[in-house]
Amino acid sequence: MRYTIIILFLTFTSTLRANDSIVVSRLLARIDALQVKKNGIFPKGSIPSYRKYALNQHRWKADINPFFTGLVAFTLNDIKKELSPSQQQLAENIITRTFSTYPKFQNRKKNRDTYNFWPTDSPQIFPHAGWLNLFNKSRALPDDLDDTVIILMAQSCSDSIARAMHEFMQGYTNHENKRVTNTFPEYQKLGAYSTWFGEKMPVDFDISVLSNVLYFVQYHNLPWTAADSASLYLIEDIIKTGKHSRYANYVSPHYATLPNILYHISRLMALKPIASLEKLKPQLIEEAKKELASAAGFMDKVILSTSLLRWNVIPPDIIEEKTNNLIDLIEDDQFYFFIASMASMLPDNWKKRMTRLKLGTFYYYAPGYNHTLLLENMVWRKRRELSR
Repeated sequence: MRYTIIILFLTFTSTLRANDSIVVSRLLARIDALQVKKNGIFPKGSIPSYRKYALNQHRWKADINPFFTGLVAFTLNDIKKELSPSQQQLAENIITRTFSTYPKFQNRKKNRDTYNFWPTDSPQIFPHAGWLNLFNKSRALPDDLDDTVIILMAQSCSDSIARAMHEFMQGYTNHENKRVTNTFPEYQKLGAYSTWFGEKMPVDFDISVLSNVLYFVQYHNLPWTAADSASLYLIEDIIKTGKHSRYANYVSPHYATLPNILYHISRLMALKPIASLEKLKPQLIEEAKKELASAAGFMDKVILSTSLLRWNVIPPDIIEEKTNNLIDLIEDDQFYFFIASMASMLPDNWKKRMTRLKLGTFYYYAPGYNHTLLLENMVWRKRRELSR
């Protein structure tokens, strides 16, 4: 399904507001159309995503992962109550179909509720990657906290499962016997969560991942642990010192941009106030406004707009001063919500060098998730306008 909204020196959001219910329905229909209905390259129920190597910008490859599928289901779960009955049914259909996808990525070998970025039933790294797949078994990544909490929330897991997972997570923190080696010196003794569950994997800090983990803790009303508090301190100090703005791809190597970082932090803050984070809200709002004013990409504008809405600020209208159709604006393959960086697990000097040269850096694109992000933005705008 393709649909066109002509924008010629018009404000984009004003155009949407006039027909928001129609656009919401079409966004949902597009997500539904993109969702896989039969097993093939992508497993049934998944939201397809693609990756390209930073040093080969002209070649996209299918990447079989549960990440974007989980994000679509998680986001639809959050906003579906504010949709019309028919829209709710379509959203529920999309969510329900995703359930068949997740077992392929679950750690069933160890009989636990952790999830991997790539298939666990036939271990892979970078699916369809040619010679790299020779290392599928020897270099397979461990399960990670980010995919795990996203997928558990996408499935509306029980509080008992959440408690058990939270307890399990306490074993995967930065500690004296296994120190993080590729962050700022002042954080190297901080007992925050690592991104990875792997025993042999180096400790890795990512403030966007930590925002998702703390969202999981807050969502399930779990008692805070020392690791939770340390993770919050890491997020807050990075914001206070402006490192998230100056070194986005260093403090959040898996999301790597300031708009992505602000989006994750705003999502955590919107769920339930955290007093110490609330003190930083004025700074974050100003950063989001500044970034929105200079953003070139449509989807970056969308997630920055959503961030401001979560902070109870009505953002300026998104302006596209060109003629275009909505689907092309949304399905922009230059918008990267997630970045796989092989450098993120390396010691500090190598991490900086490889990141700067973009060696081992892969960009990810999921058109179905882009549509979900715009749908989420429309719901948040409606929430704010109704509350005024």
